[in-house]
Amino acid sequence: MASRDPVDDLRRIAFYLERANEATYRVRAFRSAAAAIAKLPAEELAERAEAGTLAKLPGVGEVTARCIAESLAGEEPVYLRRVRSTEGTSLPAAAAALRDALRGDCHAHSDWSDGGSPIEEMALAAVELGHEYLVLTDHSPRLTVANGLSPARLRKQLDRVAELNDALPEGFRVLTGIEVDIRDDGSLDQENELLARLDVVVGSVHSKLRDESPRMTRRMLAAIANPHLDILGHMTGRKVAAAGEGDKGHRGGRTRPPSTFELDKVIEAVLEHGKAIEINSRPDRLDPPKRMLTVAVEAGCLFSIDTDAHAPGQLDWLGNGCERAALCGVPAERVVNTWSMERLLEWTAGHK
Repeated sequence: MASRDPVDDLRRIAFYLERANEATYRVRAFRSAAAAIAKLPAEELAERAEAGTLAKLPGVGEVTARCIAESLAGEEPVYLRRVRSTEGTSLPAAAAALRDALRGDCHAHSDWSDGGSPIEEMALAAVELGHEYLVLTDHSPRLTVANGLSPARLRKQLDRVAELNDALPEGFRVLTGIEVDIRDDGSLDQENELLARLDVVVGSVHSKLRDESPRMTRRMLAAIANPHLDILGHMTGRKVAAAGEGDKGHRGGRTRPPSTFELDKVIEAVLEHGKAIEINSRPDRLDPPKRMLTVAVEAGCLFSIDTDAHAPGQLDWLGNGCERAALCGVPAERVVNTWSMERLLEWTAGHK
């Protein structure tokens, strides 16, 4: 029987574990093993499997060694079969149609801030999911707990993305972006010159989430009016479930009530300035609540269905957002990431 690719099998296991929001140590075991054996000649790997010495390699343990041996023997690893069997049920028809219409994801993080994987791994996972683009939106400087990017680091990242796009499969592109923190006064936490260079800017509130409604409303209105902001991220800041142990990007493991603000004024500003409201697909956020989402739909708002992924497997969370969007009657044509990349970029450029 022809051997399988053990590196690919290990990465697939890690992908499924990330999608299920499993513990970091478990995901890391498979990604570390994949990285370790990717450096070895095929002949040496086969010899070690025959001799039973795979587990002596740095970064390879007993469980991952067994997976490698099974893969080299041409068998789908038992561990991979088990994690594949935990895949969720099919989406309802309307949600599935919306998911099929999505061309990319406008909110994702890498290990440049608080994500767990390099940009390239996030990009390749997006390619495998059928995306045409992935917007890289690492955090801004003020969010130090998330290793936010200083202006100098963001400039370096822009150079890295340009290099990476030259090497990625034709027809796919990493778009430059940021999840910029909305400061207390509604200003955006990054240099205007840099924000102007980015393809997509997601703006989110991460601090003083319990501010009184008038103050939070003023803060959000100022941010929405900023010509550099394109998408209002996780607009209420709520946490509906404890973040998984494997979720490096959302520490704390606590639920959190939504922020209070004048929804009608926020929606009016979104419409006036031609911005979009994010439908955040994270299982611990699912933001905005359906009652708010329904109001925004009836008002005629644009939306972006995003994962806010911090690991490759989390990029497959788009179904969560599509299901909520379908329940609330969100039309596909008003979801900006159903648009072609050219139309999306024309729309964001129009704000600047």
